Amino acid sequence: MSTVPISEILLAGPRGFCAGVERAIDIVELALSVCRPPVYVRREIVHNRHVVESLRAKGAIFVDELDEVPDDATVIFSAHGISPAVREDAQRRGLRVIDATCPLVTKVHLEAVRYAREGYSIVLIGHEDHDEVIGTLGEAPERIVVIDSAVEVQTLEVPNPEKIAYLTQTTLSVDDTRDVIEALRRKFPRIVGPSRDDICYATQNRQAAVKRLAGDVDVLLVIGAANSSNANRLVDAGGAGRGRAARPRRERPRGPRGGRGRALRHPARARAHGAGARHGASRADRHASVDLVERGGPDMAPTPPNVRGAPGNPWRPSIREST
Repeated sequence: MSTVPISEILLAGPRGFCAGVERAIDIVELALSVCRPPVYVRREIVHNRHVVESLRAKGAIFVDELDEVPDDATVIFSAHGISPAVREDAQRRGLRVIDATCPLVTKVHLEAVRYAREGYSIVLIGHEDHDEVIGTLGEAPERIVVIDSAVEVQTLEVPNPEKIAYLTQTTLSVDDTRDVIEALRRKFPRIVGPSRDDICYATQNRQAAVKRLAGDVDVLLVIGAANSSNANRLVDAGGAGRGRAARPRRERPRGPRGGRGRALRHPARARAHGAGARHGASRADRHASVDLVERGGPDMAPTPPNVRGAPGNPWRPSIREST
């Protein structure tokens, strides 16, 4: 079998977890150190197997629904958000709740509530089986319809075409939703949507970084979980270039604490240089040093206003033990 030694790996930038995901992970770790055990987490705090397994090893107990949580226990809601029905159930049972919902997801929830109160029909662009969409839909189920393609716009009907609004799943990029939004605007010229400041650009920035590298690569690897919408969309974005994009079947072990996420979810470019493929590469060739090169820059996603979190900073969690 012929092999091609890799002489350089380029790391796309920005990469890794967004601020909302980092915040959610920090919340669980803080809760484990501050709250009386056991600490339950409803659903995966983020869609990443290694993060979940690491937190489980530290004592977190992951459950699918609240009926698996004993009364009066501590429960954490994931970064994807929850519906009002889940929150009310937790309150009714006296659970000590820590909300790790991403502040940008909370903004989408608040916008859904506002539009519903003002009598708008709401089009939610996203995947109907995604935890975030399920939570947002629960804010006004009688007012919200979920679609994920421009084709669905053709058959979409609303009571008053003059009063219609759209919202988007935050884990979809601007590119992901562009065709759907354009179709909505053509059919409903008076439709309103979120302002520029309400859009989460973390997903867009990462897809753009992959696209910039994909055009001149031989192989592009997206390190992420199979059930992660973001990881799968990065594979799609990478495949748009002439390089081959793939998500490895097995994720690599989690890196050091300081590099959390970056060892798991970054897109990396692996390219063979020089003479190209070499048949029968020796053991020394296969284990030769590889240059690791940073490309791109930091995440330029705007910081949202303070929705929840520590005073003045929605991304910095603040947790105190309940009495």
